[in-house]
Amino acid sequence: MNTADKYTEATDFLMRIDSDWYQLINAVGPCTFAPKAERGPYEALIRAIAYQQLHVKAGDAIIARLLALYGDVFPSAQQLLATDFDALRACGFSARKIDTLKGIAEGALSGLVPAREIADAMSDEALIEKLVTLKGIGRWTVEMMLMFTLERMDVLPADDFGVAEGYKRLKKLEAAPKGKQLAEIGRAWAPYRTIASWYLWRVPK
Repeated sequence: MNTADKYTEATDFLMRIDSDWYQLINAVGPCTFAPKAERGPYEALIRAIAYQQLHVKAGDAIIARLLALYGDVFPSAQQLLATDFDALRACGFSARKIDTLKGIAEGALSGLVPAREIADAMSDEALIEKLVTLKGIGRWTVEMMLMFTLERMDVLPADDFGVAEGYKRLKKLEAAPKGKQLAEIGRAWAPYRTIASWYLWRVPK
């Protein structure tokens, strides 16, 4: 099944959940989720750290400055480890994020951060359990990698602010559900929780 067919199958499934989902998908239109499948876990995690707690434009600027250090090519783990603190600080990374970047690079060399073909053979939970042992890497960061790099179709980042707020608006709730509650609610969206999340990020304000 090609990507377009998978997304159509997912949206057909979600539209049948209830009238709120039906109206949301009708309003947003076809799913145009566009993962970056050409990236490996190492690159995906480095990029995720750049965007942590920042607006997209700020993250874009940091990544652009990082790439400029290496001739506009994404650095290898060895190159990143050889880059001094001040150069990375000048890109816009905080000291804490620089520690995390170095840890990811070391993990890529040791095998803690798996190569793409190994990651593809691992379950979502096995990857989360492995990668959250890295300093500065939490469940949300790994979930973004699962969704946007490994193209996993059934990931629900239950602690994501945008997903929770989207559900609150979708259902006209007084307060957004907490992570555990949203994870339970989201069971009804399996096996397409990634696509459900994509639509919840787009619930009109």
